[in-house]
Formats: sequence, structure tokens, C-alpha cells
Amino acid sequence: MSEQYTGDVEVGGPAQTLVLPGLTVTKLAVSEMANNAYLLTSTATGESLLVDAAADPAALLALVGDADLRTVVTTHGHWDHHRALPEVVAATGAQTVAHPADAADLPVPVTRPVEHGDTVAVGDQVLEVVHLRGHTPGSIALVWRGGGAGTHVFTGDSLFPGGVGNTQGDAARFTSLLDDVRARLFDVLPAETRVHPGHGADTTIGTERPHLDAWRERGW
Repeated sequence: MSEQYTGDVEVGGPAQTLVLPGLTVTKLAVSEMANNAYLLTSTATGESLLVDAAADPAALLALVGDADLRTVVTTHGHWDHHRALPEVVAATGAQTVAHPADAADLPVPVTRPVEHGDTVAVGDQVLEVVHLRGHTPGSIALVWRGGGAGTHVFTGDSLFPGGVGNTQGDAARFTSLLDDVRARLFDVLPAETRVHPGHGADTTIGTERPHLDAWRERGW
């Protein structure tokens, strides 16, 4: 793991890069909503994937630079996670990936719809698609199993340090999201799995797992 990487980035500040065997993860915060965008690059091929073209297309395109950006994954359909998508796609020709349940909310067509259990390639690296229902109908996370580099999950707005994503006080949506997060992330991923959320700081599965019952009791 890169010694300088903390996962704490600020809007207007520099990106942070986590260099792992096989994959480089670069995290940048953009917009008044302090959205995290992640540029994933295969070490072997140089091909890249962007998680959430959230805002500030100039900053995101500068982040991409001369990388071979093939894919932009949108974790869910909320407006603050895809405002720069038209400009990034127009500049790079990248394919757009999202779950079909949220596709209609995106400002450009989804060229590759994905379902739970599908995979998305970044060069020679593979990301597993995990459907997490509740924050939105089509919210997804991406899991990268890096072997000796550990497991990493990009959770969008479905999981943060301290809780799951906002379900606007809807008890059914909250239960759905917490059930999916428990069954599809906490029950299957190792404790040391690093969580890369759509806003804010990173965390780990092991840090958050002991609090699942307290989250259910509080109802958010």
C-alpha cells in the first residue's frame, strides 16, 4: 500500500494514489457535494476505468490525463454522481456501465447494463458487480480481489464509515439496503477489505462489521 495514501481527499486539493500490485487507485474529491471519483488503472495494460464521473469534467479529464480510459461506471442514478459523464464520455469514447434500474436517470445512454454477479474488466483486472438495493433501486458496488494486495470495494453511496446510505426515512428501503450490505458485503468479504465510498474517508469491512446491529436498531 502506498505510504502516502490516507484516503482523505478534499475538494480543490490533490488526488491521492494507492499503488497496489496489479492495480493503481487514484481518488479525487469534486463538487460542492464532495463526491469521490476513482480512477482505476491496470498495471499490466495501462487501461483505466473511472468510478463515478461526478462533477467538474475539467478536473476529471485532468485526472485521466493520457490514460487509456475505456469505461466509466456509475454507481447509482443520483444527480451528483454523473454530472460530468457527458463530457468525459465525449472526450474519451469510454463505454458507460450502470445497473438498468438506474439507467434512465443518467444523462447519457448506458452502453453496458450490468446485473448482480456480472464482472467489469480493467485491462487484466476484474471487478465484480454487487447490486445493493435501497439507496436507489439500481445502486451497485464493485469488488476487486487483489490477492496479496487485499480486497477492495467501491461502494458508491450504499456504505460509508458509520452506516449505510440515505434511504430518506423509508423503513422498507433501509431494511433492503442493510440486508443487502450484510449478505453481499459483510458476510462474504474479509475484515481487512478496504471500503472506498462515494463521499468521505475510506474504512474497512472489519471496522464497520461490529456496528451492523446498532445500525439496524437506530433505523438509518
